[in-house]
Parts: sequence; C-alpha cells; structure tokens
Amino acid sequence: MKKHIYAQYSSEYEIPFFDVDSMNIMWHGHYVKYLEMARCAFLEDMNYTYDVMREMGYGWPIVQLNLKYVKPARFRQKIRVDLAVVEYESCLRIDYVIVDLASGKKLTTGSTTQVAVAINSGEMQFQTPQSWRDALQAYHGFIPEPNC
Repeated sequence: MKKHIYAQYSSEYEIPFFDVDSMNIMWHGHYVKYLEMARCAFLEDMNYTYDVMREMGYGWPIVQLNLKYVKPARFRQKIRVDLAVVEYESCLRIDYVIVDLASGKKLTTGSTTQVAVAINSGEMQFQTPQSWRDALQAYHGFIPEPNC
C-alpha cells in the first residue's frame, strides 16, 4: 500500500569543503545535517518551528533515523532535499530524497520519526499535540487524505 503524502517541501544546498573528506566526497554523517536543515526550512515555511513547539510545551526528539546511500555527494555539488510528511497524527514521520540538482539523480534516501514529549513531565505523547495538527492542516501545501 502506497503511503499518503500530507505535505511536501524542497530545499537546495551546495556541498561545502568542510563537509567532505580527502576524496572530496561528503562524509556519511553529514547527510543527517542536510535532512535537519530541510526539515527546519519546512517548519519555518509552516510557521511552526522548534521554538513554537517548545512554547507549546513539547520537545520533539528523533526516535528513528534511516539512511540509504545510493551515490556520494561531492564538494561543490548542488543538491536538492525533497521531503514528504507521511504521518503527523501519532508522530512526525518524514521521508527524504537527496538528489543531484543538475541531473535529478538520486543520491540518498532516508526517513526520520519524531515524537512529541511533554517538557514539564517528560512523557511521550501517543498523539501529536492539537496545535501541531492544526498548523500542518493549515499549511498551504497540506494534502488531506482522501476518503476511502
């Protein structure tokens, strides 16, 4: 069964020298940083940043991260990180694809899962806060799930 995509977002970056090894290939650990930058840009576009999440009383730790390296990113390569929100009611699950901007070829795929944790009690929430669900549903790119 194909996942429903509730929202999509893309952002572009150029691989800087400090992210590559001696072979001019981006070090594997830096890919996570690009997922984070894309996710923060998306949240900024939604007007529901990590600052807002904290103000609402919740932390959103990553509880699962998956990456599959298809082809290496290289020094000065321009890339695009495409993200798709595939779950938002019980957690925030995002799928990512990093592509070469010039050719459109896939470089890396990944996903992250975040859960809401009440800051005052430290308790994990089994449903995301209503403020988060409202913000995503109000997002200009929100795609409601069709009625079955």
